[in-house]
Amino acid sequence: MIKLISKVLIQNSIEMNVSLIDRMGTMNNEFIGKYSKMVLVISFFFIIGLFFCTFSIDAEPIIADHEAAANFENIPDEYLSSVHDDFHIYYGHTSHGSQIMTGIHTIELLNSSYDPPFFHEVGDDLGHNGDVSWVPDIRNYLDATPACNMVMMSWCGGCSDNTEEGINTYLDAFTQLELDYPQVTFVYMTGHLDGTGAAGNLYARNNQIRAFCNVNDKILFDFADIESWDPDGNYYPDDSDACNWCYEWCSSNDCPECGCAHSHCFNCYLKGKAWWWMTARVSGWNQTGGNDTIPPTVSIVVPKHGLYLNNQKLFPLFTTVIIGFVEVQVMATDVDSGISQIEFFVDGTNVATSTNYPYQWLWDSKSFKIHTLQVIAYDSVGNQASDEISLLKIL
Repeated sequence: MIKLISKVLIQNSIEMNVSLIDRMGTMNNEFIGKYSKMVLVISFFFIIGLFFCTFSIDAEPIIADHEAAANFENIPDEYLSSVHDDFHIYYGHTSHGSQIMTGIHTIELLNSSYDPPFFHEVGDDLGHNGDVSWVPDIRNYLDATPACNMVMMSWCGGCSDNTEEGINTYLDAFTQLELDYPQVTFVYMTGHLDGTGAAGNLYARNNQIRAFCNVNDKILFDFADIESWDPDGNYYPDDSDACNWCYEWCSSNDCPECGCAHSHCFNCYLKGKAWWWMTARVSGWNQTGGNDTIPPTVSIVVPKHGLYLNNQKLFPLFTTVIIGFVEVQVMATDVDSGISQIEFFVDGTNVATSTNYPYQWLWDSKSFKIHTLQVIAYDSVGNQASDEISLLKIL
């Protein structure tokens, strides 16, 4: 929120100085010279100060993923009223996007302290490849409703069949809206799971969105990540929007009941939790204020349980066999401190380190033996977690 306020102040400062310069036209030349120098000097230091304020206070992405849902209980009570009082939200969604609203309302029914802010809901979504037909309605609403200070737009099935160019069109359109409406918080989203797993197009497109948001310090509601992990830390990248693991998990744990479009109620419930965490963070809650002793979560996504030929998964197996090269892909998250780096090990030898998302390493060395592939994830304060698999590599 401070970052957004700073952007507004910078814009207002520029507009104020333009107005002052216009007024100089009525002054004599000698006074204009002195006055213009004073205005320029003040403006320079004011804008530079705000620039550093902007990027030093909030120069990091806010990612609402499965760890955000897990940290829902840590939200301080004072931020519940801040979220309710401070936000006026435009939300474009169809059936899949309604899962967030169902989760929010389910949480409110369980505890009235979680009273959500005003939502202006629109029956529209992000469409399919290169569709930006949703942009004019957002502009019209923001122009007519100065109180609106957050915009959310969700996918239906349009992320699954999208292209790299189409996702870039979406990202460019949202970025332009941010530039045109600096007083508004824009929430990016990934698409829901579709059962195609790490080898599918959806996984690549979601990673494209995640990488953009991480690099450019955006706010991301990671729809797919929330669906991919159960509360015990088990990872289900091959699941679908039905959240099949939810049924098994809720058979031995207490879960709320609700009507959740396309899915189990617990899926909606987790999305509601992640939404509250996200808005509390946008309101100014700094979750990293305490001592972070919680390790990150990490999982090897590729290769896993299948036969791979030159980075292509041919079919699933009970074990892992690689013929030729493979790009090892890792999913890692840490809500409290953020991921610092991922180290890759083959048979105990450190072969690569990745410090930027997406976390991956090209394994193209030749061998004909069984290996142990291990990855270790470190957060920014030194907590660590690991995952490993045994596999047969040929050539």
